[in-house]
Amino acid sequence: AVVSTQSTGDKRPMFFYKKLPSDIADCQVLLVDPMVGTAGSCICALDCLVQHGVDSRNVLFVNLFSCKYGLNKLQTKYPNVRVITLNLESYLNEKKYLVPGVGDFGDRYYGTNH
Repeated sequence: AVVSTQSTGDKRPMFFYKKLPSDIADCQVLLVDPMVGTAGSCICALDCLVQHGVDSRNVLFVNLFSCKYGLNKLQTKYPNVRVITLNLESYLNEKKYLVPGVGDFGDRYYGTNH
């Protein structure tokens, strides 16, 4: 699991848990993240998968909301990852939130307010 840190201005992703099958390098991988703003969390997760032998061509990344900035960043580093997104938002604001967006997914899901 990867989380974007709220305490830093750039919201750097922090890796805090992983448990992968021993044969992950031989698998087709479905990577899911509700939102892609800066793509930091997604890239962090992909870095981990690649370090464990997964070919990026075997990854399908699915998300609900994204923006061109994050998708471009993702495709620059991992051009072979296939991406499915439900909605392309207009832009990132100064807090790096998607606009218009739905607010912070983690705050909504866990009932927190950061």
